[in-house]
Amino acid sequence: MLLLLFGSFIVLCALRVPIAFSLILSCVLVILADGTIPLTIVMQRLWVGLNNFPLLAVPFFLFMGLMMNGTGTSQRLIEYSHSLVGHLKGGLANVNVVVSMLFAGISGSSSADTAGVGSVMIPAMTDSGYSKGFTVSLTAASSTLGNIIPPSIMMIIYAATAGISVGGLFLAGIIPGIILGLGQILYGRHVAGREAIARHEQFSLSRLRKKTRSAVLALAIPILVIGGIMGGVFTATEASVIAVLYTGFLAWVYRQASFKKLYRLVNESLVMFSIALFCAAAASVWGWVLAFYEVPQQITQYFIEAGLLTSPYYVFLFVVITFLVIGTFMDAIPAIIILQPLIGQLVAEAGIDPYHMGLVVVLTLAIGLITPPYGLCLLIAADIAKIPVVKTIRSLLPFFLIALGVVLLAVLFPDLMLWIPRLTMPQYF
Repeated sequence: MLLLLFGSFIVLCALRVPIAFSLILSCVLVILADGTIPLTIVMQRLWVGLNNFPLLAVPFFLFMGLMMNGTGTSQRLIEYSHSLVGHLKGGLANVNVVVSMLFAGISGSSSADTAGVGSVMIPAMTDSGYSKGFTVSLTAASSTLGNIIPPSIMMIIYAATAGISVGGLFLAGIIPGIILGLGQILYGRHVAGREAIARHEQFSLSRLRKKTRSAVLALAIPILVIGGIMGGVFTATEASVIAVLYTGFLAWVYRQASFKKLYRLVNESLVMFSIALFCAAAASVWGWVLAFYEVPQQITQYFIEAGLLTSPYYVFLFVVITFLVIGTFMDAIPAIIILQPLIGQLVAEAGIDPYHMGLVVVLTLAIGLITPPYGLCLLIAADIAKIPVVKTIRSLLPFFLIALGVVLLAVLFPDLMLWIPRLTMPQYF
């Protein structure tokens, strides 16, 4: 049965059947072949997958990211970042990363970050002398911070499938997100020095004050969301609703609100959310079939017999390699949903903190956003720059290594990475 399950899934994916349909159809084939399982279990498990409160945060954060790009909020953040770090060595490279870190603390969507920031920063950087390959690589790499610095849609999906606190996992992303952003800034400064990119402006305190006043309302969103979660004022799902209402208020303040624009943004976010939601529902059926045939237990038993559970680092090595490979040709959401039931059993048997593992998984899958052939952020950035992806590979390698280094730090130093959530939400640790 397991051969039929995995074999049919691989064949369907090879035939370019959407992941969600491939999951459901492979499960239906196994159920029909077994003959002892009622087919009604499929509908029951689909409902269980949909009836998950934390998933409600996804459409709101998606909508907020789209609204930021559609109402000029992203442009205000870019101008603020420019006034803050644009005068330093590596000028526009610094701005690119800083604005992505700010955007990440608001939207939680890496693709929205790439589209919104990249449309402005890529032409500006290439006009300043940066190569298109480096500019595209930096833009794509910095956009992955959207799924690491809270709020993060990827973290919502992982927490929902693993049954852990979304807020706790959110807070675990703060320190590695900052480390990754600083690593990208330092490399950007190195490239600017190597290629003798000239600085085009001097620091202006009056300009910084002006741009800060312009962006201060937008900069309050991360404080509102993260502060509210850390203070126990509201849950991550409630925070997403409050953030959308606040972003709508910003659109009114900036005089960028219209019913036509709002209707278009709502439609776009619902279409994007429906894909993630259907994957979550399909994965509920997939997870039930795996549990029925005791696949997680069999894999765990194999690890025990092979002596691979004697150290949690063997489990982390397996997980990192697996998700690095999967992330190169599959979106992060179905990858999490398909593999979490298997990973969860190993985590429990090895005694690994589920938040520690969730953080490592998210960091690893974020790398998949910049690795071809899938690499969604890389594809978007390359399309904006009008260059083939193959011309970015050489420039992309250092960012890949920086991200991999942060994953290694997360594996080796969990106390550092989990310091904030353990301090502020000790009930989950």
